[in-house]
Amino acid sequence: MNDQSPPADERGLFLDDLEAKFDTFQALRKSDKAAADAVLDQLGASDELDRQILLEVSARRPLGRPDRFPAAHALAVRSLEVLDRNGTRQIKVKAAGPLDPVASYLVQLVTGFIVRSYVSSAIDSMHKLYARRWANALVDDPARAMLGRARYETEKLQSGFKRNPLGVPTFLLGGAAVSAAGTAMQQVVTSALTSTWSKVVATIVLAAVFGAISWIVIRGAAIARRRIRLTSRDALDALWETIGRCGHPPGDQSKTFALIALIILAVGWLSIPIGLVVSFLT
Repeated sequence: MNDQSPPADERGLFLDDLEAKFDTFQALRKSDKAAADAVLDQLGASDELDRQILLEVSARRPLGRPDRFPAAHALAVRSLEVLDRNGTRQIKVKAAGPLDPVASYLVQLVTGFIVRSYVSSAIDSMHKLYARRWANALVDDPARAMLGRARYETEKLQSGFKRNPLGVPTFLLGGAAVSAAGTAMQQVVTSALTSTWSKVVATIVLAAVFGAISWIVIRGAAIARRRIRLTSRDALDALWETIGRCGHPPGDQSKTFALIALIILAVGWLSIPIGLVVSFLT
């Protein structure tokens, strides 16, 4: 029996067929939506998200605007440098009276955590994106050299942009210091809660502490969000735009912290009626 199938070199590669479909989709997606949708059906797409995914997969160029990429990269790095240096400077709180210095320091800690976490996430995302686009650039593509340099630069910057997010010595956050403080606080509370009225006062104080923590977190998150938006957010958006078809740059954690603050505040307010009921019942 004779094999009627053509030799492998005459059949063509599956790669050729796939690239032909990608090229057809790219050529028709703006001019003939029906024909483009037919190509998408052949490729297995079923909804708008699938369409977006195939649009990204079928993009041939590693950089959407290689002529503007060096400037966008330089601006993004500069913006992170400025944010890292100035993100927590001159944070002053004037709403706590004699406790203003303490409140300012605590707000600065929250702001510093959000800002430094954002800077670390941004430089990591840049390095990861550069490395991936460098890897899928053809050897003779001029963009490959630009991406290689940018990848090398961000790799060197990563360690410098990764500092302790809280900006305080690690030993102050755990170990013997926290253990001793917790033990002392437990002894004071145990000895104080000997009467109904002392329990009522403790409940009110606890609610006030929750409220103060919530206010500090919200204030710190608001300052961090404003300074990130002022320095780096637009610069990273511009960088991602010049790279093209790469999603969105990382966001900051200010909204998450604000949500946590609201939960803390709600817990504080709920503790008042619950604490009063428990105090009078016991």
